[in-house]
Parts: sequence; C-alpha cells; structure tokens
Amino acid sequence: MHIQPTFRVNQPTNAAGAGVSALLTAMQPAAITFYRADAVIYAQGEAAGPLYLVEFGTVRICRLTADGRRLISAFHAAGEVFGFEAGPEHESYAESVDGAGVRVLRTSCSEQPTGSMLLLALKSLARTQSHLMVLGRRTANERMAALILDLAERQGDEKLVHLPMQRYDIADYLGITFETVSRILRVLKDQGVIRLRSISEIEILDLTALQDMCD
Repeated sequence: MHIQPTFRVNQPTNAAGAGVSALLTAMQPAAITFYRADAVIYAQGEAAGPLYLVEFGTVRICRLTADGRRLISAFHAAGEVFGFEAGPEHESYAESVDGAGVRVLRTSCSEQPTGSMLLLALKSLARTQSHLMVLGRRTANERMAALILDLAERQGDEKLVHLPMQRYDIADYLGITFETVSRILRVLKDQGVIRLRSISEIEILDLTALQDMCD
C-alpha cells in the first residue's frame, strides 16, 4: 500500500536528526509504503541500492544462520534510516514489526548527500557495535536492562517504554530464549525496578538500578 508523500517526519533535535533532514533534502524520497506486521521489506541476498527511512512503526533487521536460526541485529524506529551495506547485496533481511510506513530514498541527480549518509552510516555502525558488546559481555539480565535503557533513550522517555516487538523478537535480538525473556521481566518487576503496565508497555521505577546493571 502506498501513501502520498508529505516529506515530513518527526526527527530528534540532535546530529542524527540533522543527518536525516539533510538526507531528505538531498535525495528524492518516494511515497510512503505501508508494510503489514511481519511483511518483508527487502530479502537477504537481494541487490542493495537505495536507503530506507522509517516514517512510523518499527522495522527489524534479521539474518538466517546456516542451521535456519533467526538472528535480529537491529530495530529501527520512526526517523531512522536503514539499508546500509558494504557490498552489492543485502547481508540481512528487513521486516515490518508492527505495521510500518517506509520511504525509499534515492539519490537526486543534482546532489550527492555524502556527508549526511556518512553520518547516518557511522551512527548505524556504532549502534551495531554497541549491540555486539551487549551480546558478548553481559548476562541475560544485563542484556534486558540495556535494551530497556536503549528504547527509553530513543523514545525520549525515562519513565514509560513502549515495546513494539514481541517477546520472541526480544529473545532473538538478545540471544536468549523466549522463556528467559519472560523470566527476566518478572524478576525485574519483583525487584521493584520496573512495572509491567501491559504486554507492550514498561514503566521504569528505578532508573539507577537499570543503569547500574549495565555499568
């Protein structure tokens, strides 16, 4: 489903937001395409080319291992750009998590947005490196704390955190099991660190405790 472009997206007032704004100015944004939950945006092994901007909803970046297991390397929310590749093909595939609106960004004939693309690519690389550190150096409880803090920072709210993804998505992102995700959330709730307001909303009761778990 295509939605006519308005060329407006709510951007954070930081360097990354400035990079997205510059990219929109220098490129030719297509109309917004709506992807239902679990719909594929591009496939693993498909030819790489344009970049993609999330207008609303959430996108997950996944990869299938040789034994058929799914690994999730990133979640992208509104205002974030994805689709950066070092080679000619997509090494991962992208899917809509909860019904996402996505624009394809193509280079304008008159301008080459090298600076803004580099800024966003470096931010994407930094987030990937941070995720690898979470997987490699932290316990399951600490990984969950890191995810909650990351979502709180990206959503701009230190009290209420929205979980657009399902528990099995969180498990594949953190490298733990579905059962472990549920157990850790219960433990954090019982410790008075968080309150589970609903299946998709967490209230942070003790921000310092979460931060200490990640130090």
